[in-house]
Amino acid sequence: MELEVGSILDGKVTGITKFGAFVSLPGGRSGLVHISEIAYTYVSDVNELLSVGQDVKVKLIGIDDNGRINLSIKKTAPPPPRPAGSRPQTFRPAPQAGRPAPAAGGFNRAPSKDRGAARDREPQSFDDMVKHFLSESESRQSGLNRGGESRRPRPRRRG
Repeated sequence: MELEVGSILDGKVTGITKFGAFVSLPGGRSGLVHISEIAYTYVSDVNELLSVGQDVKVKLIGIDDNGRINLSIKKTAPPPPRPAGSRPQTFRPAPQAGRPAPAAGGFNRAPSKDRGAARDREPQSFDDMVKHFLSESESRQSGLNRGGESRRPRPRRRG
């Protein structure tokens, strides 16, 4: 029997480890269901959900270059619905020292008119962010190197 990625197969759990479960497949082959592919919820112990000899339905999600078969139990069923009113987490950058945290919308929000100088305004695009970073870096570097010397004294040589 030829195994194809995406096919759903019946198998039997033959072994359990701390990182997943081994499942025998039709045709005498076997594959691994990684712990992250067992359920849509967090799984701390595989033994809580699976046992050796248990019949399971698995989806073949990959075959690597060494012929190892990667399986998923959770992808054989649709994900559970989210509770009403819940939203996925969105990334918000951490506030930088001396600067207020960005409001909802982050760096892509339009600048407010009362923000003052252009250096206080948050960049609008990636190119603007790079230009802003480079100009701040250059000004900080020049402040450190005023007079051609750094602020730290050089250690004296012995000998």
